[in-house]
Amino acid sequence: MAADRTGWTGVKLTPVIIIDTREQSPFTFANLPSEPGTLDTGDYSVRGLERLVAVERKSLDDLLACVGRERDRFKRELQRLRAYRFRLLIVEASAADLEQGVYPQGAYPLNPQGARPLWRSKLTPAHVLGSLAAWTAQYTLPVWLGGTHDESGRFVERFLYQAARTVAGEAEAVFGKLKESA
Repeated sequence: MAADRTGWTGVKLTPVIIIDTREQSPFTFANLPSEPGTLDTGDYSVRGLERLVAVERKSLDDLLACVGRERDRFKRELQRLRAYRFRLLIVEASAADLEQGVYPQGAYPLNPQGARPLWRSKLTPAHVLGSLAAWTAQYTLPVWLGGTHDESGRFVERFLYQAARTVAGEAEAVFGKLKESA
């Protein structure tokens, strides 16, 4: 991989990202290969580590539904995520977006006043932020507010790489030096 400011210089391991076939708006990954697959839980994982690694992606509209009308179903999904050693809920919004009750930049056209549109939901920012805080505590679930779709995808790629790297390092401690990929 070429050296650049993203920190991918010197990468020797090449994990393959699994994208769930039901994922409706998949990320595009610049540094790691990906392939479709069926995952029991989550939208993204790493080939060979599907029982250890799970990332659940939520657009802002998805998150609002999970805080509101689909809350019980989503809490069951969060319960399943607890079984994964490396788990993450990635939300395609920033903290500022959530606090202001607006959609992320580029998610929807600007309103006639030139501002980003407000949520199409009766939920308040306090409801959404409170739910994220509660889920983080109750399910020991890391939540990352990733900003835009592309920014969120870049973070997920890094997270999945680091999870695979951690597992590879642990295997190396047991079995010795792993063969480097070409």
